[in-house]
Amino acid sequence: MSASTSQPTGSTETKTESSTKAALSISVTEKAAQAIRKQIDKRGTPDASLRVGIRGGGCSGFSYVIEFHDGPPKAKDRVFDQFGVRVVVDPKSLIYLNGTILDWEQTLMRQGFKFVNPNEKTSCGCGHSFTV
Repeated sequence: MSASTSQPTGSTETKTESSTKAALSISVTEKAAQAIRKQIDKRGTPDASLRVGIRGGGCSGFSYVIEFHDGPPKAKDRVFDQFGVRVVVDPKSLIYLNGTILDWEQTLMRQGFKFVNPNEKTSCGCGHSFTV
């Protein structure tokens, strides 16, 4: 993690799955939460969530998925409320995203969300695809 990455703190998790499996989780930095809130406000959907996940594909095997989700989470989704925003993850993706920090990066060359995933073994040059 770079020195400019802010640390996530003060998060709560709501389980929508009835089982008590080992606590898998992701975290959101305060900068990322501010960016999420800004986009939700811009969309005019105050009850929206940010859905993160993975899908097969990309040049390294998996690619990250990030999209807004309107409406209630699905029955098996894990919901993480952090810094006033709700992040939703499906259970299959959470296996590969466990321990990930979703950060917001703003440099001269790019701005956007950055996944800091401890499960990544390799990633491609574009930074959007990875292997585990």
